[in-house]
Amino acid sequence: MIGWLALIVAGIFEVIWAIGLKYSHGLTEIVPATVTLIGMIGSMALLAVAVKSIPVGTAYAVWVGIGTVGTVLLGIMLFKEPVTAVRMGFIILILLGVIGLKLTGPS
Repeated sequence: MIGWLALIVAGIFEVIWAIGLKYSHGLTEIVPATVTLIGMIGSMALLAVAVKSIPVGTAYAVWVGIGTVGTVLLGIMLFKEPVTAVRMGFIILILLGVIGLKLTGPS
């Protein structure tokens, strides 16, 4: 259970640093760049905790999935990125993959 909790929070940190990159303008703005770097460190550290109890392939795929879906959704909300049926369909496929990995992997 701790591994999955660490993995979910690692995915959230993944979203934080990805969005932080946009706000930091290439890591040139100090506050957003600092948030970005903290997000990167937190994401990696928690992923390392997660792989102690979750297979690395599953953990990595779920981590990337959380980061991808979260970043796309925040990109839509914060940066007015396009929302299309095809784009949302692929997001649903990513979510189904993440859910499938969780359901078929060790607890």
